[in-house]
Amino acid sequence: MINIGILNLQGDVQEHLEATLNAAGKMGIECEISKVKTAGEVSKCHGLIISGGESTVIGKLVKEEGIDQVIKEQKIAVLGTCAGMVLLGNKTDYQQPLLGLIDMQVKRNGFGNQRLSFERQIEIFGEKFPGIFIRAPYVSAVGDGAEVLSQIDDKIVAVQKGKYLAMAFHPELTQDTRIHEYFIKEVINCVE
Repeated sequence: MINIGILNLQGDVQEHLEATLNAAGKMGIECEISKVKTAGEVSKCHGLIISGGESTVIGKLVKEEGIDQVIKEQKIAVLGTCAGMVLLGNKTDYQQPLLGLIDMQVKRNGFGNQRLSFERQIEIFGEKFPGIFIRAPYVSAVGDGAEVLSQIDDKIVAVQKGKYLAMAFHPELTQDTRIHEYFIKEVINCVE
């Protein structure tokens, strides 16, 4: 059985938990899904979801708790949405702690402030998906091994490198579980 943790520091933690539970149910996959907050709890996970929030604060807490080391040492699969996308990168337009798991340059609040948040259909994995962008970042450049999964005009909004997935939008705020299903499959592939 796989164990997926939802990092319980900030953001849409409960929404990610419910979306992951729904996705696993649709797939008929038995897995344990729980909120995690400490390095010890994260160390029991095969996959970790880092939601939105304030990336500087989340980054500092992840570093202070030693969660960054656990993720890297145990090679835990990670899905990062919004602030989670910022943290997965290795470069951003603001000085802050990053995980550096994907070689990409991320622009925080790239689409503007809260008032400029929007919804837009995007194409990802060859299918249409409802994209909800709230003070969303975007990726301006990717490096070695990083695969662009989705773009809005010239702005990259989804990237994957192996078992690491970064999304500028909030799939947990939709009724569509396909992103979470994709992540569960990635976690299973890492465990096998």
